[in-house]
Amino acid sequence: MPRLAYVDGRHVPLADAAVSVEDRGFQFADAVYEVCAVLNGRLFDWALHAARLTRNLSALGIAAPLGEAAMLMQARRLIAANRATEALLYIQVTRGAGRRDHGFRPDRPTLVMTVRPFDFAGRVALQAKGVQVASANDQRWGRCDIKTVGLLANVLAKASAKVAGGFEAWLVDDAGVVAEGASTNAWIVRGGLIVTHPLSARVLPGIMRATTIRLARDLQIGVDERPFTLAEAHMADEAFLTATTAPVIGVVGLDGRPIGSGTPGPITRRLGGAIWAEIATQTGYRP
Repeated sequence: MPRLAYVDGRHVPLADAAVSVEDRGFQFADAVYEVCAVLNGRLFDWALHAARLTRNLSALGIAAPLGEAAMLMQARRLIAANRATEALLYIQVTRGAGRRDHGFRPDRPTLVMTVRPFDFAGRVALQAKGVQVASANDQRWGRCDIKTVGLLANVLAKASAKVAGGFEAWLVDDAGVVAEGASTNAWIVRGGLIVTHPLSARVLPGIMRATTIRLARDLQIGVDERPFTLAEAHMADEAFLTATTAPVIGVVGLDGRPIGSGTPGPITRRLGGAIWAEIATQTGYRP
């Protein structure tokens, strides 16, 4: 069965899906996106993703192409049409097509959704052994809290990390502060507390970040939302990263140096187990 995409109200074969070359998402990266986990055919943390999409559209002055209920209905239809049980739902909204000009008018927004298979069960093995990360200079724009498609700096950082043998890049500013990863939120553990950069224009308010904080508090694990430096990360007891595609994966090495014991630590493992329990509660999925 060919994969299907949703493009402005129509399901079309993925290979035939297209938007105008004048679309501002293509011309200016004038667009926002969301990536949602589909587990057991069900969307995980959908309400949080929908709220962030609404907030980001408002921040850029892009009209919502559909109401939240209609968006959810179309997402579910696309998931069902693709017979997806373990996958990622990608949603992108652009300001729409129009004459190429830096100034813009309220164009009709373009809505594209795709579904692709994703091996969430494979993340369990990754959680067991942990991953390496590499630091990179943070060269992104000043509103990292808005999930736009302008990801060139993130792409280059991720590529540099891969060359260095890393799963992810941790982005570091001129003061040595770790903001987040190229596509994940960054965490360390010190003295029994989990530490992550506070919400600001410098970090994306990750959905898995919010869920991890809620679950940590349920487990009576202390949460310290504050900046931490690269030097502090090297001295941490544990470290981990979170994202929709990476639910609490231990960071066991940074720039070629081990963190803690060099294996995922006890707090990381507890939170990883709590995430899978939450996934099972919401979707019935068990890896």
